[in-house]
Amino acid sequence: MSALPENATRIGVVLIGRNEGERLIAALRSVSGRADAIVYVDSGSTDRSVEAAEAMGAATVCLDMSTPFTAARARNAGFAVLLKRDPAVDFVQFIDGDCELDLGWIDVAAAFLESRPDVALVCGRRRERFPQRSIYNKLCDMEWDTPVGETRESGGDFLVRREAFSAVAGFTEHLIAGEEPELCARLRRAGWKIWRLDAEMTVHDADILRFRQWWRRAVRSGFAYASLRHLHGAGPDRHSHRNVKSALIWGAAVPAAIVGAALAYPPAAAAAVIYPLQAARIGLRQKHQGADRFLYGAFVVLGKFAEAVGIGKFAYARLRGRDQPLIEYK
Repeated sequence: MSALPENATRIGVVLIGRNEGERLIAALRSVSGRADAIVYVDSGSTDRSVEAAEAMGAATVCLDMSTPFTAARARNAGFAVLLKRDPAVDFVQFIDGDCELDLGWIDVAAAFLESRPDVALVCGRRRERFPQRSIYNKLCDMEWDTPVGETRESGGDFLVRREAFSAVAGFTEHLIAGEEPELCARLRRAGWKIWRLDAEMTVHDADILRFRQWWRRAVRSGFAYASLRHLHGAGPDRHSHRNVKSALIWGAAVPAAIVGAALAYPPAAAAAVIYPLQAARIGLRQKHQGADRFLYGAFVVLGKFAEAVGIGKFAYARLRGRDQPLIEYK
């Protein structure tokens, strides 16, 4: 790794993964030479990921897998080791092991944070590496094309001020999903701003090739919405209230009403036409062109059913007083 100027802003990288194979090697190469310290956090890999990371100069952390895994816990563990290696680090780049950092991202993001002391965290454009490999990969790429400017939240790849991250005690470790929006909610509550830059940030290999994977990912989103509403829904911005309400209406209440009405009066089943109409309405509001916009709208509507399942899982876990196991889709 090439040496950075002594007076430069100090950058650290925390990268998490499990059995990512060549994707981890690519991720490490993408951050090599762009940071003063790199920490890789492994969660039980069996493919020699730890040895590969060490060979590339990264400090490594092996999570204790006797405690249920969460990405939040892994990232916090990496951050703690990063601070021990470089207590003076200014900004920290979080990235997942199935992503690669864009060559110019850290320079652009760090310059923005230096110019805006009111901003705690910046993210950019995450792109899907293989959008044509499946409908579901393409949907991810469309989902990640978010508006530029001040925003409410970020995904798992971002550059954050060390002082801001430390001040809010990092990620909430028990969350199995939605840990990034939850972090952003606490940062905003502490007076910081979150910003989406008009810049390339990462390429991501979602690797969602089957409907079942997409469905489980949407279930996880519903669980995350419910978790965030439980933690922050009573605040002034009513965090995730709209997402939970939408999922319960379109994924539970409306279909139950249509089925109930159809059982009493079969022609009432025609009311189901509201779903393709809603999908078309959502599609027409997208900036994407052609059939892609209507494909996106259709899956947004279909996803409401899965999100409602996720909300139900959260409610059931709360009722039983037990933690919900990780909802994985890969």
